[in-house]
Amino acid sequence: MTIAPVATTALYGGILGLIYFALSANVIRYRFSLQVALGDGGHPQLARAIRAHANFAEYVPLTLLLIALAEALLTRQLFIHLLGGGLVFARAAHGWGLARNTGASPGRMIGTILTMVILFAASVLAIAAHFRVQV
Repeated sequence: MTIAPVATTALYGGILGLIYFALSANVIRYRFSLQVALGDGGHPQLARAIRAHANFAEYVPLTLLLIALAEALLTRQLFIHLLGGGLVFARAAHGWGLARNTGASPGRMIGTILTMVILFAASVLAIAAHFRVQV
């Protein structure tokens, strides 16, 4: 049996998909309970849920794609696991932090910084892999 060239990224993509599902369900739950069809209706908890959902959608697809490209171009599995696991942790921390507080929070800060570090690292690894620089 052969393993898909991005099997490790697929694992993290699946986990991230479940987090996105939970964030989506949270927005739907608030919309239903607060009877708000569009926007946040002036409800801070719905606004936070919408931002957590949108922020995830803004950063995860490109970052996950870069991780998959690095994996497909044979970056060492250790780095793929570090990036994928780090992205899962970062996005869970960010969503948790934003759901609890509209201002600064440890979860948001850790999630944001770690997401940016992973986005940068995945970009560099994908570029290095293109030039056949083994990492």
